[in-house]
Amino acid sequence: MYDFTDLVRSIHESLVASLSPGMAALVEWIIIGAIFLGFFALLGLVLVYVERKVCAFFQLRLGPMRVGFWGTAQTLADTLKLLLKEPIMNKRADKFLFNFAPFIIIISSLIVLSVTPFAPGLQAFDINIGLFFVIAISSIGVVGILLAGWASNNKYSLIGAMRSGAQIVSYELSVGLALMTMVVLTGSLQLSEIIASQADGWWIFKGHIPAFIAFVLFIVASTAEVNRGPFDLAEAESELTAGFHTEYSGMKFAFFFLAEFVNMFIVAVIAATVFLGGWMPFHIGGLDGFNQIMDFIPPILWFFGKVAFIIFLMMWFKWTFPRLRIDQLLTLEWKYLLPLNLMNIVLMAFVVYMGWYFGN
Repeated sequence: MYDFTDLVRSIHESLVASLSPGMAALVEWIIIGAIFLGFFALLGLVLVYVERKVCAFFQLRLGPMRVGFWGTAQTLADTLKLLLKEPIMNKRADKFLFNFAPFIIIISSLIVLSVTPFAPGLQAFDINIGLFFVIAISSIGVVGILLAGWASNNKYSLIGAMRSGAQIVSYELSVGLALMTMVVLTGSLQLSEIIASQADGWWIFKGHIPAFIAFVLFIVASTAEVNRGPFDLAEAESELTAGFHTEYSGMKFAFFFLAEFVNMFIVAVIAATVFLGGWMPFHIGGLDGFNQIMDFIPPILWFFGKVAFIIFLMMWFKWTFPRLRIDQLLTLEWKYLLPLNLMNIVLMAFVVYMGWYFGN
């Protein structure tokens, strides 16, 4: 009922009919790029506002209220302020790398969005190694962070960048293993096939205990990987001022700020896709009437509802738990999360081998 395949196909056919194949492909790339850039900017504005309101809720206050209705235009005002600010650079900074680092982080986040399945037929790039592609591209962001810290010629920036590099590289292992645990269960790396395999139930429910453990481990490790609190050691204000982006101002600082929220959205997208069925409605076997009612809700609403739930969960973590020390952060990964992931993937392999999961 809500399939976008016919709409996308009709747009493609009309472009091919009126243009040469090469020009049609170029126009399609430009349209898709413009849509993703617009979505990228809108996502940043919305998530910054939501973050402030969620923070205010947990701290028993109102948050931004002055600019726009209930403060909805506050992020627009902040964006305008950052656009008008003068970009300042340390005299001894590496000019090229200093300016290039924010773009690496933004581009890596934007590329990952290209494989996101928003709804049936609404996916720009569906490849058979989608999950591997996401893990590989998202790991490029750490290069931008290390470059930003080193090129700034600031000891606080360098220490923050080194902390962030150690943190991201460490927690990537747990993120990858948690996702590989689900690949053992689904038998595919393609995101559209992983969603299709959850038509009769989401894997977090029908994958039994190993799937739930993988979900918890993925959320914790991903929160650390995207430098969200309580794992935001890279920008510990009491120790390192603003961490790796201490020397940045204006829109270059905004790029780092925006990338954190977009990366949080990407983490929520992967969690919703792999564990919660993506755009699949909530179905219960044997309850056909209930399932038909669920089917009336558009898949794109299911998708964004699940993503919003995961994002709220990550914000809840940040504004509830105190920040860890760097040694505690790395101890958590190497002594607890990594061994748990290794044991869980073996347990999942045994469950799949024995067929002890629903939908088998």
